[in-house]
Amino acid sequence: MATEQSALSPKTWPFSVSLLPQQAYLVGGSVRDALLRRQADYLDLDFVLPERAIATAKGIAQHYGAGFVVLDADHQIARVVFANATVDFAQQVGPTIHSDLHRRDFTINAIAYSPHSESLLDPLDGCADLARKTLCMVAAENLEDDPLRLLRAYRQAAQLGFSLDPTTQQTIRHLAPALGRMAAERVRGELDCLLSLPEGSTLLALAWQDGLLQTWLPEVDRPQLERLAMLDQLAAQYHERWPAFSQLLHSWVKEQTTPGLHRSWLKATKLSQLLPADLTQAEATLVRLKYSRAEQQAVLSILKGWQYLHQHQGNGPLPPGQQYHLFKVAGAGFGGVALLSLACGVPEELVLPLIERYLNPSDPIAHPQPLVTGKDLVQGLALKPGPQIGELLEAVHLAQAEGLVGSREEALTWVKRQL
Repeated sequence: MATEQSALSPKTWPFSVSLLPQQAYLVGGSVRDALLRRQADYLDLDFVLPERAIATAKGIAQHYGAGFVVLDADHQIARVVFANATVDFAQQVGPTIHSDLHRRDFTINAIAYSPHSESLLDPLDGCADLARKTLCMVAAENLEDDPLRLLRAYRQAAQLGFSLDPTTQQTIRHLAPALGRMAAERVRGELDCLLSLPEGSTLLALAWQDGLLQTWLPEVDRPQLERLAMLDQLAAQYHERWPAFSQLLHSWVKEQTTPGLHRSWLKATKLSQLLPADLTQAEATLVRLKYSRAEQQAVLSILKGWQYLHQHQGNGPLPPGQQYHLFKVAGAGFGGVALLSLACGVPEELVLPLIERYLNPSDPIAHPQPLVTGKDLVQGLALKPGPQIGELLEAVHLAQAEGLVGSREEALTWVKRQL
């Protein structure tokens, strides 16, 4: 059963199985993924122990000089962090491993593996559901106890390429309002995962259809969700046609992120389409979902850039001055603005030249280099420091974009004429 590449082979683990008690079981996603032959460079193992879970974890950490942290003292959950693996140890819920498995979310996550006997324990026929590629709940009350599992069903279906069991889906529809009482951070995490997966757009539309998004994203409608799928399709096309543009979409601003949070301009663009059109309301929704300030600004820059382009886009190319303003309004989010404009039907021949400008770091319109500084204006033109200096510098940038000035001397002469 176990292979060298599988999490079901103790040989791949960063610690000796002899340090585990006889009644220890590997459970959860690592068992499921190993049975599906899904490979991962980094092991993420979850063990259930009948007793002394924290003490066992601490002993293993000390033995190998690994990191150790208590995650939940009341429920006896601890984590050991190795260079290539994270291993969680939890005390089983209930008197037996069977009772623990019966409290889990879906049958495919309720399969246990005994490393000592190298055998599977599958009391809920999770292996059969794996074969059917079907996500089936263990029990309705398990979903009701933790309503985040309602949204997690769609995220796991997207990750695995599974369908939802009809009875499970009907139960989710019935329990959907309960998602509103979940902590915003947890809901955001599931949304982030769905937005970061190409398959997630289809499952997000299904979650909306089943009533799961209305509490947190009440403004969402079907056309917005259809636009998500279009954004995914275009991103996939440009991945083949224009790798530099694709790389831009999958990059992100420098920001310290925590594990599990997904950051890319493509995801930010998709997120922008789930928000109200009004920028103030859009920002309020992002704040409510506890997005970081950096991601709020990124999403809002895409919305502002798209609104500017939508207002000024005629039948032909934008004039240089409007291009300059577009790049300034969109900032680092321009790639998202460009992709969104393509998804909304703006012709390629109008958008692709703008992308080429943005991808060229020396382009004078997309990335203007200052010809003069405030100090130049104060000293060279005997001006007083103040708001006028900033206005003149901005005017010089615009004149540079329009080809009116191209050097420091020309810029100073041009400013003199304006004055």
